[in-house]
Amino acid sequence: MSGSQGDQPRFDAQSLVEFADALLRAASVDAPIARDVAEVLVEGDLLGHDTHGLALLAGYLAELDKGTMTRSGAPHVLAERSAVATWDGQRLPGPWLVREAIDWALPRAREHGCASVAIRRSHHIACLAAYLEPVARQGMLILLSSSDPNAASVAPFGGTQPVFTPNPIAIGFPTSGDPVMIDVSASITTNGMSARLHAAGQRGEHPWWMDAQGQVTNDPSVIFAKPPGTILPVGGLDAGHKGYGLALMIEALTGGLAGHGRADPAEGWGATVHLQIYDTAAFAGSQQFSRQTDWIAAACHDNPPREVDRPVRLPGERGLARKREQLGSGVQLHPAIMPALHDWAGKLAVALPCAVANRG
Repeated sequence: MSGSQGDQPRFDAQSLVEFADALLRAASVDAPIARDVAEVLVEGDLLGHDTHGLALLAGYLAELDKGTMTRSGAPHVLAERSAVATWDGQRLPGPWLVREAIDWALPRAREHGCASVAIRRSHHIACLAAYLEPVARQGMLILLSSSDPNAASVAPFGGTQPVFTPNPIAIGFPTSGDPVMIDVSASITTNGMSARLHAAGQRGEHPWWMDAQGQVTNDPSVIFAKPPGTILPVGGLDAGHKGYGLALMIEALTGGLAGHGRADPAEGWGATVHLQIYDTAAFAGSQQFSRQTDWIAAACHDNPPREVDRPVRLPGERGLARKREQLGSGVQLHPAIMPALHDWAGKLAVALPCAVANRG
């Protein structure tokens, strides 16, 4: 697991959901919203995305405390057609908004073949992979992308000043077995990982960053310098036009379709979101879809590996295996997560979860 240590305590997944839910409700978040946020954050840790799971909760609670995350309410519908909608998220918690958008889009995708929701002024939406499995297991294909128009840490290819955020995009689609779940960013690494390494005084494994003078480095502190450096786009200095193009595509899907983004005044940490769901049965049919995806999955699995002890995996395969293991043996959180929540638990009078005995 990224950044975690083998001797770290484990926690029952449901206990972590209850803990996060209790913290959010104690911060006066509406109960249905608090539950969705708690479940999505823990799902991120179950899948191994430990910079985008409960690691985000202390930041969310700080946003609630400052009044920059909305505690209750509903998105404002700006436009709606039979299978397309645009919402103003009113700075509500992103995990709840995305789940609401999925609930809106799923029946319309079944009726029309596909459905889309663009959301402006959402708060942060956490780990994109956390939304994929339930939709894909219903025979649907889900595409989800996000940008944060209030921040910038990635330069356009050939430039040195930040314009974009890492701009993640995720897709989940079914096979006859587990779904394929792809969650990638247009940049080599993320803001969350950069901040974690910087806080620990650590360097990255590779030169993933560039200082304001255009020199590449493995030191994440350059993006916190003045003037700030940047995170390199996917492809780095050699082929960064690919990550740059991906970032532009995501800007069009999010800020462009939502009609709100980097051209507007910043409001603080948040997200602009695009969600699209396709019903595979509405095209060539779900069986034909699985016939193709099963063939591709088998071809990847059967491909001779470059390293004999590291066979080819499908995206999401390790995450789903980790989720199954952690549901049985307990969730092993990154060592920085619980200390960051201790003060909030005390302030909000919420009991800390108890570690579980090793169930391995």
